[in-house]
Amino acid sequence: MIFNFKIRSTENDKFRRDIQIDPDATFLELKNAICDSVGYDKGQLCSFFICNDSWTRQEEIAFADMGFEEGMDDIYLMEETVINEFVDEGQRLLFVFDYVTDRAFRIKMDECITGKTLHDPVCVFAQGVPPKQSMELVDDIDTKQKGKKTEISLLDDMDEDFYGSDAYNDDEFNAEGFSEDMADDYVD
Repeated sequence: MIFNFKIRSTENDKFRRDIQIDPDATFLELKNAICDSVGYDKGQLCSFFICNDSWTRQEEIAFADMGFEEGMDDIYLMEETVINEFVDEGQRLLFVFDYVTDRAFRIKMDECITGKTLHDPVCVFAQGVPPKQSMELVDDIDTKQKGKKTEISLLDDMDEDFYGSDAYNDDEFNAEGFSEDMADDYVD
């Protein structure tokens, strides 16, 4: 038997990948097949989420144990979790590939192909350019000045006015510590 997963991106309507995989494979094998099909680094933190029909996240299958405390729900790890334990035909999943901005692929187990087997997962359909694996916090933007690209940084505006003066003023320091006059300012 073979599971056929259709993978879509909310960032690019023209992007699609179809991955075929044995249902007895692990979620780690599925993650690696997805990463190979889009050229992503396989070492980045990521998770699968089993979803209901309205894409609400339910069970998480994580790439690595993040050190959750005892008493939390069961932790499922990709390398230990077999796909057919959670997936049947029509099942929806999210593959969160960028934790910082919570970007994900929407995946649907589209078809169960009986009478065939696969040793290794394979991408059987590829269309469109995948989104970048991670968004950069400082982006290059086009400026209207001479058509040049300018890098905008959040740090550009952080100067003395933002942090305050670095000049030391002896009058602002009470060597004896916190005075009673100052304590009156903090009384409720």
